[in-house]
Amino acid sequence: MKFHLSSALVAAAVTGIIIYLPCCNKQDETTVTDIDDNVYHTVIIGNQVWMAENLKTTHYRNGDTVANVVDSKDWDELFCGAWCDINNHSPNADVFGHLYNWYALNDPRGLCPVGWRIPTDDDWTIMAEFLGGEQVSGGKLKETDTLYWHSPNTGATNVTGFSGLPGGSRQKDGPFWYFGYYGLWWTSTEENSEFAFYRSMSYDNTALFSNHFRKNCGLAVRCIKGNF
Repeated sequence: MKFHLSSALVAAAVTGIIIYLPCCNKQDETTVTDIDDNVYHTVIIGNQVWMAENLKTTHYRNGDTVANVVDSKDWDELFCGAWCDINNHSPNADVFGHLYNWYALNDPRGLCPVGWRIPTDDDWTIMAEFLGGEQVSGGKLKETDTLYWHSPNTGATNVTGFSGLPGGSRQKDGPFWYFGYYGLWWTSTEENSEFAFYRSMSYDNTALFSNHFRKNCGLAVRCIKGNF
């Protein structure tokens, strides 16, 4: 995962000036490892501990395989857990992680590492409120500059170290949308039997949006530490 220093931090490094960032930028010194031995950095935001990178496991916590589904027709007909790479291009996983349908993260075998779970919509709300509200928290969670985000990447400071990236989504019938423009992450919160809630950030806004998608869409996943 590639992290970028803000212009203020770069200036501080050059001039020797010490800049004290808000407490929400406190970096957890530990990492977490999934069943596939992928290692993720973590970040503390308020009283929560989040992964600072998107999930890219291909197995459930018990070692069972999560299906990798490439074909659009097959993806559209799924009612069980599956993952894919953005645009079905495997090198994208190195930076953006995988996209998962909601059935994968809701599977009782568990998608997150032991001691971690899929965040609820309320978990995201708690984080947003700590950061000053949903209208400004997206900017504080987005990776800076336009290496991954399309211009103008409005208000991106990544002061939290969350390093949100614009992986876009896979629609229920298979096509990939929004890559470079929106970052979208599943929550564990259902709206009904067909839809579940997600959170998103945009290239042209500082907000952290809440909405719902069909459960057989593919979105990124971030895990949060702690069990229910």
